[in-house]
Amino acid sequence: MATEPIQPTVPQVTMTLSAIAATAATPRPSGETLAEQSTRMILGITQQLADISLATQGTWVLSWLGVSPGNANMAYLARNTDGSNSFAVVIRGTVGSVTDLMEDLDVGTVVPFSLVGMPSPVSVSKGAMKAFTEVVTMSTAGVTLGQALATALGRAQPNPTVYVTGHSLGGCIATMVAPYLQTLTWPGGKPNFELHTFAAPTAGGADFAAYVDSLVWQANERHYNTYDMVPQAWNNFEETKQWYPGPGPAQDDDVKAVMSTLAALPGPNVYAQPGKDDALNTGYDPVDPNVVKQSLQDFMGQVAFQHANSTYLYLLGAPDVPSGPVVTVVVPVGAVGAPVEVVGSGFGQGAMVDFGTVPVSKQYIIRDDVMIAWAPDGVGVVDIRVTNNLGTSPAVPRGQFAYGGPASVVVTGISPDSGRAGDQVQVNGLYFGSDAQVYFGDHLAELVEYAPQQLLVKAPTVTIGVGKPATINVTVLSNGYSSPASPADEFTYPEWHEN
Repeated sequence: MATEPIQPTVPQVTMTLSAIAATAATPRPSGETLAEQSTRMILGITQQLADISLATQGTWVLSWLGVSPGNANMAYLARNTDGSNSFAVVIRGTVGSVTDLMEDLDVGTVVPFSLVGMPSPVSVSKGAMKAFTEVVTMSTAGVTLGQALATALGRAQPNPTVYVTGHSLGGCIATMVAPYLQTLTWPGGKPNFELHTFAAPTAGGADFAAYVDSLVWQANERHYNTYDMVPQAWNNFEETKQWYPGPGPAQDDDVKAVMSTLAALPGPNVYAQPGKDDALNTGYDPVDPNVVKQSLQDFMGQVAFQHANSTYLYLLGAPDVPSGPVVTVVVPVGAVGAPVEVVGSGFGQGAMVDFGTVPVSKQYIIRDDVMIAWAPDGVGVVDIRVTNNLGTSPAVPRGQFAYGGPASVVVTGISPDSGRAGDQVQVNGLYFGSDAQVYFGDHLAELVEYAPQQLLVKAPTVTIGVGKPATINVTVLSNGYSSPASPADEFTYPEWHEN
């Protein structure tokens, strides 16, 4: 006897919708109008919603999408066609780094938040209020989010359900947008509202949280990874000062300084989280094993991993949303007009290539992971990046192209990655010239053997003291280049770890 397929849970669906909101969030490096980027977003989100392999099962369709000036905020409205009579208001999370998100929320200043029918205003951060205002007032073809939802509900069957959801900043703003939507007048009567946030910092104080929780919800839940720093802000930030347990990364002096700065941002303001808590894990799992050393670089890398859309989908047991294109390696040197092989993933038909800020006019896609692009006019060293409807590839060290050469120096690994002064260390990489010098932090290492892709050196004695971490970057200087820092080049002097 055939078994019924397992239906995804509401959190799995709403988190997937939230992850899809990040589609095409980064503008094309060579420049595009907001209308052009919005078109990419619409095409990409439509493509993702149609994907039957995701928790959304291909039954959701895009009804409206709005982007605020400068691409600061984005929201979309989707309708489920599976007969469940449900709709989703989805608000995009932050496009920048975690620290950018926290600083942009401007939590040191609170302002009144007042809606129709509220007994009195409540306190929210100035940054959250600004983002909320942009989301509810931005329009597409003269239609705002509220108007689009009213039109959709006017065509719906009686007793519809509206999910309001978002990840990160999107979840924070959702806690303001959802109460706002409850104050509006709807055709056919008020729908059933559900509020589901993921990885969200709080928008306001205890009075704000109490107001949100006092409203009538079909569900009102905040879902969070217990080792994600962002949802601890700003009501439980002290907890993060104990992170991360084994295998790390533990906080060093640099991390502690950053954390103290972030913890001080609210000033005298006291914040609280609305919604029913839903901790998605109890232990430190999953962990990105590539960023576990005791350094600021690894700590912020682990913070980003713990906060990522993909980590939340993993914790919920939902399939990951396909990412945009990725460039892994390119032909590093060439002249204007030269064919350049670009290797990566997720290119697909319609992919566009930029050399720095200059678009490529001639290219040929061989398959999803390889293309040939003819170098446009340019000088110096530029990042080759690929853009399609799902997004724009990040800049990576091995994705750099040098007009006329020499190629950029890259360290790909060191072995061993810990030891004491005088130990021999093998430094692997690309494009090391005969003039190569190796530095451990700011200390020059003795070169023992040279090869264009491998250097053998002796670890130097480095300075001990406050602000001098036990884990440092190994840098190669050659041909006028300094290799960019990455987790692959970190070396630890274990006897200097803090107790």
